[in-house]
Amino acid sequence: MTLRYALVTGGASGMGRATVERLARDGFAVFMLDRNVPLAEAESATLREQGLDVTARGVDITDEAAVKALLAELPALTVLVNNAGIFDERPFAEASADDFRRMYEINTIAVHTLTQAATARMQAGGKVVIIASRAYLGARNHVHYVASKAAVVGYTRAVAMELAPRDISVNAIAPGLIDTPLLQSLTPERRKAQEALQPTGRAGRPEDVANAVAFFASPLTDFVTGQVLFVDGGKSLGGSYS
Repeated sequence: MTLRYALVTGGASGMGRATVERLARDGFAVFMLDRNVPLAEAESATLREQGLDVTARGVDITDEAAVKALLAELPALTVLVNNAGIFDERPFAEASADDFRRMYEINTIAVHTLTQAATARMQAGGKVVIIASRAYLGARNHVHYVASKAAVVGYTRAVAMELAPRDISVNAIAPGLIDTPLLQSLTPERRKAQEALQPTGRAGRPEDVANAVAFFASPLTDFVTGQVLFVDGGKSLGGSYS
């Protein structure tokens, strides 16, 4: 059987870690890419002990030369999952040009570098999945983050049009409140307040996002491209974006 290769950025924790495991259980040989190399090596070892084909690799995704060199030495990918990103709070009046540059460098430009390098060798039927955010609809105190994720959504649609003739699909997932280390770092009071805003009354699980990635990675969705799938427990249906 021909191996199918997947690469997940930010793959050592949170949504990335869940995605690595899900794709590996679906039969992919998965490269877990993360800047925290010791964590990636530990997590990949745990998954290999379960019989899964997972290999840890470390690279700074903002280093264009390093990214291109890494992808050139790996087998041609069937699936690329652009999951790595950064997030912080910054009131509009305090957001600087440097805040925007840092957010775009990681959340947007690195996505392009990885996607361009990976799809150069990707065959027909290949998949690119980009993790955006429900926040692209707008959110208070996150103007630089919102702008970077709105750019990702536009990027997804534009690249989907360019790669469609090669039968490569490009889709985005827009998670809402997910139980990741970021949410776990909040005070109990603030977490409770965030969950109270959810129609479901709770946060989603990293596995919920991983399942959505698996949907787009499947051959069953070959005719789906340029789409944004909300995984937010219905929060995007209306209400305050906060």
